[in-house]
Amino acid sequence: MRTRQVLGCKALLVLLALTLVVAGCSRMNLAYRNLHLLIPWSLADYLDLDRDQQRRFRAQLREHLDWHCRTQLPGYLVDIEQLQTQVRRGALDERTLRADYEKARRAIHAIATEITPTLTQLLAGLDETQVRELDEALEEDRRENRDEYLKPPLDQQIRERAERMSERVEQWLGSVSPAQRQRILTWSHALGAQNRPWLENRAHWQQRLSEALADRHGAGFEQRITQLLQAPETLWSADYRAAFGRAEQLTLDLVRELYKLSDAGQRQHFVGQLEDLRKDLGSLECLPEPN
Repeated sequence: MRTRQVLGCKALLVLLALTLVVAGCSRMNLAYRNLHLLIPWSLADYLDLDRDQQRRFRAQLREHLDWHCRTQLPGYLVDIEQLQTQVRRGALDERTLRADYEKARRAIHAIATEITPTLTQLLAGLDETQVRELDEALEEDRRENRDEYLKPPLDQQIRERAERMSERVEQWLGSVSPAQRQRILTWSHALGAQNRPWLENRAHWQQRLSEALADRHGAGFEQRITQLLQAPETLWSADYRAAFGRAEQLTLDLVRELYKLSDAGQRQHFVGQLEDLRKDLGSLECLPEPN
């Protein structure tokens, strides 16, 4: 996985991105305990922080990770147990899936809110060279994603989207049946040229970040970064809002129907994957002492 794909256009939400990435690691405890090292390393793809900036950021990052471990992870454990119960009972209907999805959105917003002051301070302290390097890195990100997601013919985009989703489903269910694979392909066809509005919105977000950084010493800088991190949907165009809503519903429908198409072995595998994740999270110690 490319670091820039992990960070994406919400490059500054690395706490969330990397927390979710390590959820798939067999050594969850070790990975989570070392996020204070992994996150600055990943951020280096975008920013070349000087020694003082790195020191302050690492110290603040430890505080955020401690907050996350103490206040957020206990809720995740409850949510995982509830999801296990839903899977066992065959209760993954649209209402349940929507509720679970909204919980995930609230979790994302909680992290964004927590880290906003630190990231605002970090960005406000960048010098001209660092801002220019960040702009160049974001432009490279846009170029790479255009090459990967827009340049291929539409039928290839649809096929590759279906392949990516099949891989995700297989991770959780252990296998993908022919019927499930066909349902995934139908979903991908329904999304059609979704890559374009997605990347256009991504580029728009990055452009607004660049504009804010150009005036980072102005009175409204904090409010602009807060909006970018905590309320990015307020910057969406009407077209993208409609496209997002449609894609969101299509994906929830897909998950519901994939579950209906699953057999006992796949559901058992799903519950087992959730149990492994629950045990890993439950065994975490909320942060090691500084080295």
